[in-house]
Amino acid sequence: MKAAIFEQANKPLTIEDVDIIDPRPGEVLVRTSCSGVCHSDLHFIDGLWQLPMPCVLGHEAAGVVEAIGDGVSYVAPGDRVIMSFRPFCGKCYYCLGGRPNLCNSPEHGQQSASRLTWKGKPILQFANVGSFAEMMVTSENGVVKIPEDMPMAEAALIGCGVMTGVGAALYTADVPGGATVAVIGCGGIGLNIIQGCRIAGAARIIAIDIIDSKLDLAKRFGATHTINSKQTDDLEGAIRELTQGMGVEYAFEAIGVPAAATQAFNITRAGGTTVVVGMHPMGSSISVPGPAFLQEKKLIGCMYGSTRFREHMPKLIDLFLQGKLDLTSLVSRRMKLDGVNEAFRAMKAGEVARSVLEISN
Repeated sequence: MKAAIFEQANKPLTIEDVDIIDPRPGEVLVRTSCSGVCHSDLHFIDGLWQLPMPCVLGHEAAGVVEAIGDGVSYVAPGDRVIMSFRPFCGKCYYCLGGRPNLCNSPEHGQQSASRLTWKGKPILQFANVGSFAEMMVTSENGVVKIPEDMPMAEAALIGCGVMTGVGAALYTADVPGGATVAVIGCGGIGLNIIQGCRIAGAARIIAIDIIDSKLDLAKRFGATHTINSKQTDDLEGAIRELTQGMGVEYAFEAIGVPAAATQAFNITRAGGTTVVVGMHPMGSSISVPGPAFLQEKKLIGCMYGSTRFREHMPKLIDLFLQGKLDLTSLVSRRMKLDGVNEAFRAMKAGEVARSVLEISN
């Protein structure tokens, strides 16, 4: 099969012939229909995070089941599925506690390191998905079935960006109706946080970014107010002006920049909650004023939108099919697998909400 190989940070990916195993017991083989190009992959390409190389990146995908291993009962060949980059084991502390998004079973990492070979040597399948390829093998517990009327490009985006962003609002923060919120960063994740807050019924949704085109797009997804933080020297003052001097009840940081997380905490009012959704560089730290915790301000993290994906992804599909969740506007560009490097360039330039690789019909 063809796959985009990541060999070295800050270098283009190359399209190569890669071998993939037949599904083992408990595994499924999926033909990749579409893969979103997510900012999390870019962190590795830019060297901000490290992983064994060479490898096949890509973790936001949808496809069709081609074959199943022994013991698989949830799906059958021909089923249409979304991939999850956090398969659940069903046995660990987190799975048994109802938080499968935090599953830490070592089996998943071991399996993802033994499914692909290139030039006769094993290479890593990133995040148990490796969707920059024509085929994927994953655990039975790493897929969710989707209906026939769900388009594949939009379904793929649910696999990471949509689930993380919408989930951050609905499931991590549990934003209540009438709330006042702010979202720092209006890329793929931020836009989905915005529409998650809209679905939750937030009354004021303040979008913050440094690119006007992204702020315009944020309005389409539900932002009621926008601030270009590059054009103001006092973001906290601008937020106070919009919130009767109180700050926001919920602030979300969606770009993975420590200084932005600090800003998000500082614009949160007493008793409010700051949610760090962005993927921060390895070794980084967030600095916040200690006395603020005497105001019962909360600073929390978010992993995959706190999703129980077999429950929550079908709910997002229902919202999309009912016209309440906008996924189509997220798909800025469609291209083939060999366009993957152009997709990352467009992302870094701020030209797209999401590029989608259409890998097979």
